[in-house]
Amino acid sequence: MKPNLSTIHKYRPLQSLTAVALTLSILIGCSSDSEGTTTSLSPLPSQSASPAPSPAETSKSPSEPSSSVIDEQPSTVFYEIFVRSFYDSNGDGIGDLRGITEKLDYLNDGNSDTKNDLGVGGIWLMPINPSPSYHGYDVTDYRAVNPDYGTLEDLQVLVEEAHKRGIKVIMDLVVNHTSKSHPWFIDSAKNKDGDFRDWYVWAEDQNRPVKGTSASGSGDPWHSVLGSHYLGIFWDGMPDLNFDNPEVRSEMKDIGRFWLEKGIDGFRLDAAKHIYEDLSSDKSEATTSKNVAWWQDFRKAMSEVNPEAYIVGEVWENSAVSVGAYLNQAFDSGFNFGLAESLLQSAKSEKDSGIAYTLERTYKLYSKISDGAFTDAIFLTNHDQNRVMSQLDDDPNHAKMAAALLLTLPGNPFIYYGEEIGMLGVKPDEGIREPMGWYAEGTGKGQTTWENRSNNEGSDSSSVDIQNSKGASLLQNYRDLIAVRNEVPALQNGNIRDYASGNSSITAFERLTTKERVLVVHNLSGQEQHMKLTAKGNDGNYTAILKDLSKSAALNGEEITLPPYSTVILQP
Repeated sequence: MKPNLSTIHKYRPLQSLTAVALTLSILIGCSSDSEGTTTSLSPLPSQSASPAPSPAETSKSPSEPSSSVIDEQPSTVFYEIFVRSFYDSNGDGIGDLRGITEKLDYLNDGNSDTKNDLGVGGIWLMPINPSPSYHGYDVTDYRAVNPDYGTLEDLQVLVEEAHKRGIKVIMDLVVNHTSKSHPWFIDSAKNKDGDFRDWYVWAEDQNRPVKGTSASGSGDPWHSVLGSHYLGIFWDGMPDLNFDNPEVRSEMKDIGRFWLEKGIDGFRLDAAKHIYEDLSSDKSEATTSKNVAWWQDFRKAMSEVNPEAYIVGEVWENSAVSVGAYLNQAFDSGFNFGLAESLLQSAKSEKDSGIAYTLERTYKLYSKISDGAFTDAIFLTNHDQNRVMSQLDDDPNHAKMAAALLLTLPGNPFIYYGEEIGMLGVKPDEGIREPMGWYAEGTGKGQTTWENRSNNEGSDSSSVDIQNSKGASLLQNYRDLIAVRNEVPALQNGNIRDYASGNSSITAFERLTTKERVLVVHNLSGQEQHMKLTAKGNDGNYTAILKDLSKSAALNGEEITLPPYSTVILQP
């Protein structure tokens, strides 16, 4: 299903994961699927960039792409919000849902003529359910709102106001595990013959050995309580639910339907690959098939309420094989962790890393798996990773180029709150989830204070106030890039085709819809660069600059001159 939510899946049986894996490995050469391991997806050089044009295609106008099959990816830009850190409406130091509503105009005021909003089309709310922890990923009530954040009515007002501005709202849904403080688990632990005992995984009940290593990398997955051992692959405060129990599956589908009926537009699914996978040795095709089958069933249930619900899964893998399996009528998108690493590497090294070459081939395969119904979910970092600016050594030029790469690629780009103002942040996790910086002095109406801004204290740039006072700020760069993306259909919705630049300091690629093609050229370096334009097949050459964010690029015949750290969009 496309993220513009305009089509409905036609369900078909799950393809053989073996066949999918074989096809993917042949075409993009995956080498590893272990979480947190960098994997280089290296396409075979012999794969052609596009099929040969048919006789009918040779008569097309120069602006029309010649590829016979273009799988468009209608998209919008999403903004990830940690509610606790974003904006405080009642002065208690904790961000809340009313605070987000107050700041919707910062994200998108609904008026395309204004220039002081980001222009995003969606927001992702990190967990908003009641929880004993600050982050909320251990839920105690799936049908309620964390009282620190407000009420269900506050959420509905936020959704209504967001929709008025053309903003979709998706929420984190954490179904792999609950909190150990959840009433279900308390009853399960105390009552071996109770209704909820089999809602969790108890080693003694299932005659399983109390040994192994957590698939999440957190150590021993078994934890003791009242003489029994339960499975909790992340930590003892997050007991895993037993999805072999049909009552658990039914309850989780009911919970999803509950939130869609309240107006939520979809979900970001936490720990999506861990529903059945629990031990590090458990990575079989059969286990993956069970995961995919569950999420297909969940998808069908959600479509009964809202066929246009957007579902994006966290499958933390750099392997296209592993992510691709979930795009078969389960998720609309899977987060592209491998691409995120490549984007930051390119920006930091100032060197092209073959992003377009890899994506072009990966997307052909994802399109085949999903019958053309997938859209990538692309990002630079999220709430589990050191922030962009910290990874780029606080270099604003590199941060601008990372953003430029992200916001000119296919798929739904996700921006982590504060990324657009250059917030710094390194682990532990509280350090990458610090309060959003609104004011130069660090205090003011709405500023959250639940955690010190220790990573950002003394920073001369990481606040909205300071960024707004600069003409060529990182924040303005984000606004400009999103505006260009929203204005150019091929940038917003097009597929990608590699374009050889002949210059290692330049990343170039084409974006194509069935009616339009543009050439995107990034000078990643701090020096002026030159690139020769060459016609591709029967498409004709690029002859004019459509958008120049630097306002100083020059096109002279078939050569374009690019100033340092610049992005140019060309048209035929």
